Amino acid sequence: MEKRTREYLQVTDEHSDRVAGINTSPLRPELSYCFYDDLALKGIRVDQLQPGSISCSFTIPPRLTDRNGDLANGAIATFVDLIGGALLHEMDVPMKVSVDMSISYLSTAKINDELEITAKLLGGKGAYNGTLVHVKNKASGVLIAEGRHSLFSKPVSKI
Repeated sequence: MEKRTREYLQVTDEHSDRVAGINTSPLRPELSYCFYDDLALKGIRVDQLQPGSISCSFTIPPRLTDRNGDLANGAIATFVDLIGGALLHEMDVPMKVSVDMSISYLSTAKINDELEITAKLLGGKGAYNGTLVHVKNKASGVLIAEGRHSLFSKPVSKI
């Protein structure tokens, strides 16, 4: 059993070459840069943006799949975190901090499947807010994952 696990986790030359070939230039150099966020969100399209909701489309690239060719759970968690957080972002105000994420993984998606990712504001009290993020297969309408994301911002001092 241990030998099979080691073989499964072994990094191949093909995997190394795929990672080495990734272009990681920041979209806006003046912002603090995060390689992982750029890697996960490269290619996402915002379809609709309204107060309290956002809808995006995304075609699954090979870089975000596991060895079975399914969308990686970590990529789904990144969508919940970043798109749920982007829903609450305000210009010139520090980003809110994730307090809790709860994700239900309901189905899988394959390379080149088109996703519809929607986030809605559930509400908030003071500096605490909650969002709901749905990840669906755009063609079939199958719900792939549902995530609830709680965020907190440090209140601005009135002194």
